[in-house]
Amino acid sequence: MEIGKQENGKPLRLKVLGTHILIAGATGAGKGSFLWDTIRGLLPAMRAGLVEIWALDPKLMELSFGQELFTRYAAHPGDCADLLEDAVDVMQKRAARFAGQQRNHTPTVEDPFVLVLVDEVAFLTAYQPDKQLRQRISAALATLATQGRSVGVGVMAALQDPRKEVMNIRNLFPDKIALRLDESEQVDMVLGDGARDRGALADHISPVPELGAGVAYMRLEASPEPVRVRAAYVSDADIRAMVAQYGEAA
Repeated sequence: MEIGKQENGKPLRLKVLGTHILIAGATGAGKGSFLWDTIRGLLPAMRAGLVEIWALDPKLMELSFGQELFTRYAAHPGDCADLLEDAVDVMQKRAARFAGQQRNHTPTVEDPFVLVLVDEVAFLTAYQPDKQLRQRISAALATLATQGRSVGVGVMAALQDPRKEVMNIRNLFPDKIALRLDESEQVDMVLGDGARDRGALADHISPVPELGAGVAYMRLEASPEPVRVRAAYVSDADIRAMVAQYGEAA
């Protein structure tokens, strides 16, 4: 689906089926643009019953505005843990049914693609004070990230702080997006070793919203060279329009 533009003027297309995506950026960098552009791009398939979005919104700020669009929505950490474990259950049951039958997933109404969308994942992992909940959430995320994509369960997770102690499963995400980051060292934390030396200067993206919001460097599994991109801005009015048109899709 097309969600913005590349630096060379070509359309920015983001694949969600058959992968997992990590989005990292400082406060105000524009992570919400990538989340909402993805949601907007999937709405027709959601209406057709081929896609479900299961949203986790621990900050209650970003995704709550359009929660009527989602098949599942959770904000409280306990509910988020339950949702993630339910996604693991869907994944494991599909794997048992598909074993020996197929290696890649094609969405159907019976087995739609499930995108687990997590805004500020660190609130559920590193910053979660309840150790038991933290372990449940981390275990479920790691299981989805290692086993989900071949059976049509994908994860898109956003966070501000990419340090390993905050997001220790970041290397399980094949596709990575770095918006404006506070420190040069964080670029390679998100995009992989050597990405900054190859031109991914995410720490130089302007903090002025009109200039830098939504600007990012993207590194995909199939094309390891980082590419400078900008996601389209999605306004509150745009989200209201999505809910008005597609709110019954979930």
